[in-house]
Amino acid sequence: MPKLFLFLSAINGFLAVALGAFAAHGLRDRLTENLLSSFQTGVQYHMYHALALFGVALLSLQFPASIALRTSGYLFVAGIILFSGSLYILSLSGIRALGAITPLGGIAFLLAWGALAWFTISENISP
Repeated sequence: MPKLFLFLSAINGFLAVALGAFAAHGLRDRLTENLLSSFQTGVQYHMYHALALFGVALLSLQFPASIALRTSGYLFVAGIILFSGSLYILSLSGIRALGAITPLGGIAFLLAWGALAWFTISENISP
């Protein structure tokens, strides 16, 4: 589990930086200000949760059997795909119906943070 979440963190961090650069240099003159802002929101949340996956990877080194921790990691990945992914596709395609998917990603993020909180109170964590 640690290796998987470290890999997913690295890939998502890479993608967030690449997509942020793409937006700044390749999309600035092609998208409306509103669509560019949506794309950039996707990039921000993508990076925040890539870093959260890094934290999950580090914690799973010490707690490899934790179901709450594993659940948190998978929910972070689902949130990135649903939240950031839908904002990327919406911004590039203009298909407004994709905006209905974005809140599902937000819910996945909330559940991921909740699972991480559950992990902290359910495991015997010592300094």
